[in-house]
Amino acid sequence: MEAEGQIEEFKEEKLSVKGFNFVDERITNGNWINEPRADVIQKFLRLLATCHTAIPEVDEETGSISYEAESPDEAAFVVAARQLGFEFYERTQASILLYEFDPVSGKKVERSYNLLNILDFSSSRKRMSVIVRDKEGKLLLLCKGADSVMFERLAKHGQEFAEQTKEHIAEYADAGLRTLVVAYREIDEEEYVEFNEQFTEAKNRVSADREERMREVAGHIERDLILLGATAVEDKLQNGVPECIDKLAQAGIKIWVLTGDKMETAINIGFACSLLRQGMKQIVINSETPENNALEKSGDKSASAVAFKASVLQQIAEGKQLLSSSTENSEAVALIVDGKSLIYALEDDVRDVFLELAIGCASVICCRSSPKQKALVTRLVKTKTGSTTLAIGDGANDVGMLQEADIGVGISGVEGMQAVMSSDIAIAQFRFLERLLLVHGHWCYRRISSMICYFFYKNIAFGFTIFFYEIYASFSGQAIYNDWFLSLYNVFFTSLPVIALGVFDQDVSSRLCLKFPLLYQEGIQNVLFSWIRILAWSFNGVLSATIIFFFCIRAMQHQAFRKGGEVAGLEVLGTTMYTCVVWVVNCQMALSISYFTYIQHLFIWGGIVCWYIFLIAYGAMDPDISTTAYHVFIEACAPAGSYWLVTLLVLIASLLPYFAYSGIQMQFFPLYHQMIQWIRSDGHSDDPEYCRMVRQRSLRPTTVGFTARFEAKSKRSKERGRDH
Repeated sequence: MEAEGQIEEFKEEKLSVKGFNFVDERITNGNWINEPRADVIQKFLRLLATCHTAIPEVDEETGSISYEAESPDEAAFVVAARQLGFEFYERTQASILLYEFDPVSGKKVERSYNLLNILDFSSSRKRMSVIVRDKEGKLLLLCKGADSVMFERLAKHGQEFAEQTKEHIAEYADAGLRTLVVAYREIDEEEYVEFNEQFTEAKNRVSADREERMREVAGHIERDLILLGATAVEDKLQNGVPECIDKLAQAGIKIWVLTGDKMETAINIGFACSLLRQGMKQIVINSETPENNALEKSGDKSASAVAFKASVLQQIAEGKQLLSSSTENSEAVALIVDGKSLIYALEDDVRDVFLELAIGCASVICCRSSPKQKALVTRLVKTKTGSTTLAIGDGANDVGMLQEADIGVGISGVEGMQAVMSSDIAIAQFRFLERLLLVHGHWCYRRISSMICYFFYKNIAFGFTIFFYEIYASFSGQAIYNDWFLSLYNVFFTSLPVIALGVFDQDVSSRLCLKFPLLYQEGIQNVLFSWIRILAWSFNGVLSATIIFFFCIRAMQHQAFRKGGEVAGLEVLGTTMYTCVVWVVNCQMALSISYFTYIQHLFIWGGIVCWYIFLIAYGAMDPDISTTAYHVFIEACAPAGSYWLVTLLVLIASLLPYFAYSGIQMQFFPLYHQMIQWIRSDGHSDDPEYCRMVRQRSLRPTTVGFTARFEAKSKRSKERGRDH
């Protein structure tokens, strides 16, 4: 009765805290003391409160304790242990202090554990352990890790709950939870002394095998464990992740998931984030077959490796057959690979076949992947296909992948800042990737490609007028333009508009970029920066220069320009041609821009106005300074409008070819972004039928091009090999 009263007192504590929503009346509120194996539960909760590297932080105002941990999972374990009666509240250099719920007295009592060693978690070990001494003097090894390494380290007498635990782990994984196995054992004093000497010697090494030696020593003592149970943590997806992945898939972006989770967990996450869909065929390459497991347990490493590799090759061949049949029926296929199979799939003689299968699938999920495997898969795709790769991650395990990819995007959050520090771009949530790629990625691609093409155009248009004049003057060396005209062309009169184009231009609004994700394909297929487009802009520059030069020459060479009947001089001809060039290239910019701002108006028309202001101010200077520009503007304006008439006619004649080409292309061969512009201009943005028609307009499928490039590259590599 007394114990029950004290349990009621324990119930008064609040369990509704951030990160803890576990409810089970059999274990919460101290009820676990009434369970048949209360001693096992006590050891389980004590291990969660002790086996970690978390640091407690006390809020001075409220007195509440929060934990700074290496990972959110570790913090969740400590919080769960606290809510179930084992509160970790202080850590020193050599001890861990807890408030434990004592089943005998029914009260919380303070207990101290001497912390002797910490065997840190690593991606190769897949577990972490601590060695502590309790107040009775017992040496305890407390260990938690992945089921794939923990079950093989259990003692024969420590597998009492092994079958039930495996069933529970499978259920947790099917529910999309992240699982760990916890176990412990008591250590003899002599064994610990021997281990501590070896571990200290390994830590003090300065040779290259230091880490390997530490793993080896730790592995010797992490054996003959007694199983206590398993944990499961819900890894919630951030808001907007499924919608974001769906949009990226619609944009034609190939999405691969490289995760350290179990296969069942990864598959559930794949369904949760819309990477896998009901009805999608799955190709599963899994090394966990009875034959392979039997070979592995036999201890014959060479035979098991050969068997594993043969099994992987067989499953890849079967997958390619399924993929070819599904492609004929236009069915989507997903590839799922576990970490052990990935080891052999990335070997030199297998990886080309594996990659050929993977790039043909709509989705690829690699489970139980180590950080090194993530980086190797990224490198394989980048080097073998020649495609641009983007990696996104939020933890230290993703650093290698982020650095290997062409573009690394780090998510700053609860997993720490290692990924952000190693990435090219940092975002706060995964869903921001949608706007980063589909909106700003598309805009940036269009702006840069248009800006470079326009630079080619305006400099070719200007340079070829000089070249044509040199031919006309039989290469006499006489300059058609004043020296200052040449110097200021790319500084004041034409440079600012192209900068505004590269910063502000938008072909479609952000809303329409997100509504029509396939627009992103223009960048993948390099529609706006192909050699054809570059040469077309160069040809437009040559055509404009031809029209400007010959129109000005023919219009002014025989016309009486002065009162005495003399024709225009070289100075007036050069100024007229230069004026036409400034007008043509700036108005060409105005025709090319899709999104006008005040700054663009200021730069385009301001550049033209600056030319006239400069011409008046520079021409008014001393003739020794202004040379060929002395009073030339006043002289050009004196006749009855011939200077202005030539400028107007040349402007119309130079822009007419581009205007005609654009009209024909828009009417008969529209690009995808031009069709979307019609939606905006025609007011059809809310017309479902019209939007459906635009969505159905197909661009060249990326998977086909992706596969074709890979096959061509592989063929060339084989031919080079035969030649050698």
